[in-house]
Amino acid sequence: MLTTCIGAYPKPHYLKLPDWFSGPDGADPTRDWAAAWRALGDDAESLVRRAIKEVIADQVGCGIHIPTDGEVRRENYIHYHCRHLHGVNFNRLGRRELRNGAYTARLPTITGRVRAGKPFLAAEWRTAQAFTRRPLKVTMPGPMTITDTTANEHYATPAAQGADLAAALSSEVRALSEAGCRQVQIDEPLFARKPEAALAYGIDHLAAAMHGCGPATTVTVHICCGYPDALDNPDYPKADPGAYLRLAEALDRSPVHAVSLEDAHRPNDLKLLESFRRATVILGAVAIAKSRVESVDEIEQRLRAALQHIDRRRLMAAPDCGLGLLPRRIILAKLKNLCEAARAVGGRA
Repeated sequence: MLTTCIGAYPKPHYLKLPDWFSGPDGADPTRDWAAAWRALGDDAESLVRRAIKEVIADQVGCGIHIPTDGEVRRENYIHYHCRHLHGVNFNRLGRRELRNGAYTARLPTITGRVRAGKPFLAAEWRTAQAFTRRPLKVTMPGPMTITDTTANEHYATPAAQGADLAAALSSEVRALSEAGCRQVQIDEPLFARKPEAALAYGIDHLAAAMHGCGPATTVTVHICCGYPDALDNPDYPKADPGAYLRLAEALDRSPVHAVSLEDAHRPNDLKLLESFRRATVILGAVAIAKSRVESVDEIEQRLRAALQHIDRRRLMAAPDCGLGLLPRRIILAKLKNLCEAARAVGGRA
């Protein structure tokens, strides 16, 4: 059974860039990231490359088949991408509660029509892919998630904003595919929080973001249910547990090749998997907001239970979401157990 990671990984201590997971109290990564990057000076790119190499080595060393670059050069996966779009103003930030009050953030403002800037992800993929022979997955935010995580002074409706964002994102997906990237992940946690909007236009915009993607590139949509503001907080606001089921059939009809779902923090009724008749399901099998390390046996049992509802070739294992909240030693323990369980269920070395 193949394994992958979802995106974020804690930055090594020497890479002094703020993000949503770490940094001093009161730090505002959306505001502070650019200044922190400038402060790294001429060493910035070499430090980022060193960090990417280490993060990939951690994942591959644990047995992960499809690693990511850990998003270590980003303050977060949404706003870093927005820095490369026309129409987004980072000099006008407004504080908003997000994800049902799970956290607050200072958000850049949409002040004009959103358009793609110069493609940038293909070059970042080449940098990261050079550190491993395994297919390196590139992550990016989806149209609905960008819409919800920015302030808007230009568009009349979220649907209109999402349509332009989809067109802008498609240029990056196309460039990645043409460069040889074989794994692209588009993150849409807002699908779980706003399933009606996802069904009305979000899934169509996701499909539009894939426009021009070549047949050799696998596109995954990741739909998590939200990060907490701290580790080991069991009561943080989550999306409606019924949202996955409401979305499943529409997602399966869409052009996406794989759908990544949380299952470890809050287990699903695994009959959900029967709604996916075509798409691969990447099942979250270790929690990313709990410091307890899941045993090999419990992960294996959950994966075997999932196989009662979906064909083996269409099930993959992963953490629930990005790993940025966890200390490295716990990450390594969780990933090693995840990969051992996947091997035990029956898969590739």
